[in-house]
Amino acid sequence: MYADTIVDLAASPLNIPLKAPFVVATARLDAVENVIIRVKLSDGSVGWGEASTLPPITVENQQLALSAVESAAEWIPGLRAGEWKSIASRMHESMPDYSSTRAGIEMAIIDALVHSRHVPLYTWFGNSGDRIRTDITIPICPPSPAQALATQYAAQGFNVIKTKVGTAVADDLERLRAIRKGHPTCILVIDANEGFSTDDALAFLRELRGAGIVPGLFEQPVARDNVEGMQRLTREAGVPIAADESCRSSADAKRIARDRLAHVINVKLVKCGVAESLAVADLARSKGMGMMIGGMVESRIAIGFSAHFAAGLGGFEWIDLDTPLLLAKDPVRGGYVASGPEYDLSGIRSGHGGWIDLSTGGNEDI
Repeated sequence: MYADTIVDLAASPLNIPLKAPFVVATARLDAVENVIIRVKLSDGSVGWGEASTLPPITVENQQLALSAVESAAEWIPGLRAGEWKSIASRMHESMPDYSSTRAGIEMAIIDALVHSRHVPLYTWFGNSGDRIRTDITIPICPPSPAQALATQYAAQGFNVIKTKVGTAVADDLERLRAIRKGHPTCILVIDANEGFSTDDALAFLRELRGAGIVPGLFEQPVARDNVEGMQRLTREAGVPIAADESCRSSADAKRIARDRLAHVINVKLVKCGVAESLAVADLARSKGMGMMIGGMVESRIAIGFSAHFAAGLGGFEWIDLDTPLLLAKDPVRGGYVASGPEYDLSGIRSGHGGWIDLSTGGNEDI
């Protein structure tokens, strides 16, 4: 048996309340119902990953993700963590639609592997840096709390604020005005989660300009399959357009670059897994496209992994890894240290550094 032989793959529910409902154009979340994944190697190294579940944005709900990990646990033990890319390829064949679950298993295997090599995860990804600065998200909410949150985040040092749009244009406009009032100097990222038609997205931008607001980035304004709409917005919007739901694989990234469907690609691990995300990042860089990194609604396990991914690779102009700051509790031990928008990875000695005490059982809120 090799030192990096996988001897155990297990999963538990991860249920965490949110400070406030997380509302986007296509979903509402009141509590995280994710899946924590743990891998153990023959040398005793343990790695941690997380599958994020947010139907209908993800195919999986929590129970489906747990069942998928159980199925993977029937054949992954006995394989070597160093062969994680071939494991990822086989998972893609066996559960092609369960990208978040695949990503969580890949995270856990890689974390265990890097622990066994006694190096921080960011160095394994390239060692471009050991710190990142994230934006912070204000969900769809009335203007008054949006302004209060913007003021609070300004005091905490956040200079990029992201907000969700795409439900009611008048309400979106008032919320953005309130955010600008609460934090006059912030860079604004707006994310429609496919909520607009092409004409409505362009009209919304005109309304914003009339109010003296020009977003720094407009993320996924229209539906994934609205190719002509993404092309037109990339040509005519006058602000950078980011592809999120439109990019779920390296094949998607190639199409986005070839057909000029966006200026920026959101490299999100839970959309396609770690191996495919590396391929997407390589493609974006080779084509001179901007890169963003984001997540669903995750704890510091998955977000910590993504932070190491971004810091190690470098080149991410837009970093949207704020969701642990929106949770009412933090069940994660160790990991990066957060100070306002800055995540400091420099104190981590191996892997991504985060872990969870599962001794209390899985189904309760941790």
